[in-house]
Amino acid sequence: MLDYASLKVIWWLLVGVLLVGFAIMDGHDMGVGTLLPFVGRDDTERRVVINTVGPHWDGNQVWFITGGGAIFAAWPLVYATAFSGFYWAMLLVLWALFFRPVGFDYRSKIDNPTWRSVWDWGLFVGGTIPPLIFGVAFGNLLQGVPFHFDNNLLSTYDGSFWGLLNPFALLCGVVSSAMITFHGGVYLAHRTEGEIQQRAQRWVRVMGLLWLGGFTLAGIWLALGIDGYVITSAVQPDALPDPLAKTVSRVAGAWLGNYQRWPLTMLLPLSAYLAGIAAMLLLRGGRSFAAFWASALALAGVIGTAGISMFPFVMPSSSHPASSLTVWDSVSSQLTLELMLVATLIFMPLIILYTRWAYKVMGGKVTAAYVRENNHSAY
Repeated sequence: MLDYASLKVIWWLLVGVLLVGFAIMDGHDMGVGTLLPFVGRDDTERRVVINTVGPHWDGNQVWFITGGGAIFAAWPLVYATAFSGFYWAMLLVLWALFFRPVGFDYRSKIDNPTWRSVWDWGLFVGGTIPPLIFGVAFGNLLQGVPFHFDNNLLSTYDGSFWGLLNPFALLCGVVSSAMITFHGGVYLAHRTEGEIQQRAQRWVRVMGLLWLGGFTLAGIWLALGIDGYVITSAVQPDALPDPLAKTVSRVAGAWLGNYQRWPLTMLLPLSAYLAGIAAMLLLRGGRSFAAFWASALALAGVIGTAGISMFPFVMPSSSHPASSLTVWDSVSSQLTLELMLVATLIFMPLIILYTRWAYKVMGGKVTAAYVRENNHSAY
């Protein structure tokens, strides 16, 4: 099997792949939920919007569950520290997600305008809050999170929920929310026609400009105003995990160091810009399917940019830098990573295949006529 150091890097890449998969697949569901109250002007139009994602949203949740499970199994210290430090933020995400299954399943069961309006806004909350919180979380990771370990590797979080809502983190939250709404708008334009499609296209242009502008501002802010982290002691990639067996310093501009060491990584932020612009141009030209995959590539570029900027750090500590969690010292045992890798190589292709099959079988345009003809079976 692979050596321990290689497995650590592979699982850093795989967790990134799962996050990208979650952003692409569950992200367009959430983006559609965010746009629901604005692109659907009456009950029939809103049912059209809901039915573009209704058959798929629960299957796409697999990426969210698998990503969380992978972090729990591959990076147990990251999972434990993040869920204790971001406890109330994670609860807010879960509470928002509760609206989605109930909203999808029960929204159209009662023919009452007030009932349906409440669940429409519930789906909006379930689609808007999670990407906003995830963006805020990434913004805090880039600045460092106030936590430390004692000699028994018990972590203590030194901050507060309100401390997470700092200006840079909120900017990252806006970028994340706009990016996911952009992606959802592209998907909605692909699955609808007429006025709904035109409204979705207008929102794509607005969210695209907001997202790319915010991404640019965040990059400038990160380069000029936020110190990065550097391991200043010897690194032993194949050593057993011990977060306290290193020294770490905060250095201005450190988050840009990997781009100088590995110039090809500049393709990540570049792809975010080029693919985002391409998605808008393709959608304007009527090539909505190609626009969706360009949007997906742009999402991968943004997430990859955050990951490569921080590498090898996963969760840096602002209050005690030596406690920072990295790819080398926050992982499970070699045997655990090996077994998980085998399982991933078996099941991830199956997930991709059944997802491809489901979208092929339940694809095509969703129209008002379809909703009216299938009033009792459609969402």
